Order: sequence, then C-alpha cells, then structure tokens
Amino acid sequence: MGRLLWIIIAAIAVVTLLLVSNHESGMTAGYDNDAFARAAYMGIWGIVLAAGLLGSGISLVDSVRQLMIWAVIILALVAGYQYRYELQDIGSRVTAGLIPASAISSLSDDGTLTVTLTKSSGGHFEVNGKVNGKYVHFLIDTGASSIVLSYEDAQKIGINTDDLNFTAPIMTANGTSKAAHARLDTLQIGDIRRENVHALVTQPEMMRGSLLGMSFLETLHGFNVRGDRLILLD
Repeated sequence: MGRLLWIIIAAIAVVTLLLVSNHESGMTAGYDNDAFARAAYMGIWGIVLAAGLLGSGISLVDSVRQLMIWAVIILALVAGYQYRYELQDIGSRVTAGLIPASAISSLSDDGTLTVTLTKSSGGHFEVNGKVNGKYVHFLIDTGASSIVLSYEDAQKIGINTDDLNFTAPIMTANGTSKAAHARLDTLQIGDIRRENVHALVTQPEMMRGSLLGMSFLETLHGFNVRGDRLILLD
C-alpha cells in the first residue's frame, strides 16, 4: 500500500507538471488541457479503486460483480435525475388517483412554485385547501369573482357566524342571495399561501361546499389547464 501511495503521488505530480508546462499552449499530449486533466483524474481514481479491490482479497469475479452493481446504481441515479420532472408528473397522477382533490406542489426549472390539481371524476377541478389551519374542500370556479365559503365551512374554520351581516348580493345556481364579508387569516393551496384574504360566507344550508374564485386566482403569476390538470403558478 505504501508503494501504491507513492505511485499515485508521483502520477499526480507528473500530471500537474505537464498541465503547468503546457498552460500557454492549452494542449497536453495532443488533448485540450481540460480534457487531459479529466482523463488523468479518472485514471488515477481507477487505479485507486482497482488497487483497493485487488488488495482486499476479493476474487476477480466478485470484484467485477460489485463493480457492475455499483454501475447499475449510478446509472439509475443519473437516469432518475435526468427524468425527475417526468417522474414527478407520474407521482402526481398516482397521488391524485389515491387521494382525490390533492394538491401536488413542485418547483419548475426556473424555480417557480407550481401546484398541480387533477380533474375529479365529476369533471371539475377540486382541491383540499387549508383555511386558518383547517381543511376545507374547494371547487375551483373561474366564474366566481370571490372566495365563497359555505356557512358550515365558515363555522369549521372558527369564524364567528353570529356576528356576520348577510348584506352582499351574490348569484348562485339557485338564483340571487345574500352573503357576508369575512377575513381569512390564512389560505393555503398546496404550498401556495396567502394571508389576510377577503372572502364571502353564504347563509346556512344555502350552498354545499365552498368555491375558490378569481380573487385567489388573480394573486397568482398565472394558471393554465393542460388536459385533465390545472397548474397554478405562484
């Protein structure tokens, strides 16, 4: 091992001297200096690994088998990194299938936070968001100008419904009605979070579920529909 160490040190010294002496020309042994340095680096590491395997007493067959296993692991890691976004997409679809109305958060290539929603079996985009730390099921409605909470959801998240004033006119599927103005401390859809958000609360039993309207969507940098997916860009 002592002799091997000196051989490695000598090899590094020779490579260094060659690169320094050929710095001006930019070429060493007919190769670009960067390419020569990379090849020398890999060669030295190859010597170290080969010496380690041979010196360990492991048979040649076992050594080759171990090298093949590590090569497969490294290739799998490289492939996983190269196709990470495609794998994210597959994971999103699997998660959406297992957990309806789930919001899948991720970062795009340019660092933008995105949240992906998958269309429900009913043909609508729905999501389980968090309001004031409590889960609320929302229907995404681009036709609604505001966030609209059902009376029951408002109670669930801690709004004092006894103090609400139902004076704001709204249009629903059942016609014109009245709603009350309210403030939400926090609203979170996936990893997208907003604070001090205005919302409307409907009267008791007037609406089943809550709506996530344009007053939230307009706070985003954008949103788009790709097939059965709605992508929110923070």
